[in-house]
Amino acid sequence: MTATQKRVIANRIVLTLSTLSAVIALGFLFWILGVLVMKGLSALNWNIFIFEGAPPGYAESGLRHALVGQAILIAMATAIGVPLGILAGTYLSEYGKNSKLAHTIRDISDIMMSAPSIVIGAFVYAVVVMPMGHFSAWAGAIALGIIMIPIILRTTDDMLQLVPGTLREAAFALGAPKYKVIMDVVYRGAKAGILTGILLGIARVGGETAPLLFTSFNDNFFTTNLNDAMPSLTVTMFNYAISPYEDWQQLGWAAAFILSMFILGLNILGRLVLLMSRSK
Repeated sequence: MTATQKRVIANRIVLTLSTLSAVIALGFLFWILGVLVMKGLSALNWNIFIFEGAPPGYAESGLRHALVGQAILIAMATAIGVPLGILAGTYLSEYGKNSKLAHTIRDISDIMMSAPSIVIGAFVYAVVVMPMGHFSAWAGAIALGIIMIPIILRTTDDMLQLVPGTLREAAFALGAPKYKVIMDVVYRGAKAGILTGILLGIARVGGETAPLLFTSFNDNFFTTNLNDAMPSLTVTMFNYAISPYEDWQQLGWAAAFILSMFILGLNILGRLVLLMSRSK
C-alpha cells in the first residue's frame, strides 16, 4: 500500500467518524426539541397568558406573572448591558486598540464570558442583595447585565475592527472630529454586526436561572414593583418542573417551550441579520 493510499484511507476514516459524530449530536438535539415541542404544545392554552400563578388544582392558573417579570428583567438588563458593552467595545477598537490596557480588558472579557453564571449571581447577592436586605428586580437585572456586557463588548470590538481604515481616513480628511467619524461612519459600517451581538446577548441572558435565584428570587404572584422579588419564567419553570403536582408540571413544560422558542428565535434572527448584511 502506497503512502497516497494510506492518506486516502485515513481521510475517509476521519471523515466518516466526523460525520457520524455530527449526526449523533444532531440526533440528540432534535430529540430534545421534539420532546419539548410535543409536551410544550400540548400544555399551551390561553389561560397561560391570562392568569397568574395559583395553588395546585386550580383551573385558572397561568404564567402571566412570570412572562411579564421575565420581560421586565430582560429589558432592564438590556438597558444596563447594551450601552456599557457598546461603549467598552468602542474604546477597545477606536481608542485602546493594541495597548496593554485594551489587551487586558479583552482577556478579562473572555474570562467573564466563560465564567459560570451562578458565580455572578453570588457576587451580586453579596454586593447588592445583602446591603439592601432583600431580593429585588434591580439585583436580577444587574446580574443579567453583567453577563451580557462581555458578549456585546467582544462583538462590538470585533465588528468595529472589520470596518476598513480607509473610511476613517476619508472622514478625517474631510475635517470630521473623531466622535463624528465613530458615530456616522464606523457605527454605520458595523451596525448589523453590533445588532447581532445585542440579540445574542439577550438570548444568552434570557435563559439564565442560577443568577436569578440569588438576586430577584421569584414570586408566584403578579408584580411590577422593582424593589421586591420579581417572578421570572426561568425560575418559575424550574419550580413547577420539580413539583409533584401534574398541573404545575404541565405549566413547566409550557414555560420551557415558550422560553426555548424565544431564545431560538433570537438566535435565528441574529444569524439572518448577519447574513443579510454580508450579502449586501
